Amino acid sequence: MSKRDELVEKYTAQMTDELGIKPDVDLLTKVTAGCGPSIYNRDASTVAGSDPSELETVKNGFMTKKLGLTNEAEMEAGLNEVMATYGAKCRTKYRAVVYYLLTKHFGKESIYN
Repeated sequence: MSKRDELVEKYTAQMTDELGIKPDVDLLTKVTAGCGPSIYNRDASTVAGSDPSELETVKNGFMTKKLGLTNEAEMEAGLNEVMATYGAKCRTKYRAVVYYLLTKHFGKESIYN
């Protein structure tokens, strides 16, 4: 099993056990691969949900560039919802899971097909 597969397994377990979400493992694998080498770096693999500059990076780097979103209010609302769902239950917020949840929230799964 590759290191990426191990991480996808860890993310799946967290989503299932701690968030009560049964993820689409195929989509989660694609989102994880899309994160590139950042998933292997301890600091870069997580999102600091209470850090405004980190959330700005998620909006500019992922939501705008990858998901193609442009409405600032919708992006802010979606990000806040994902952080509320994820942040309330999990201290460690994995970047790949945040990106997965945002992809699902905005219905942008087709980007990964």
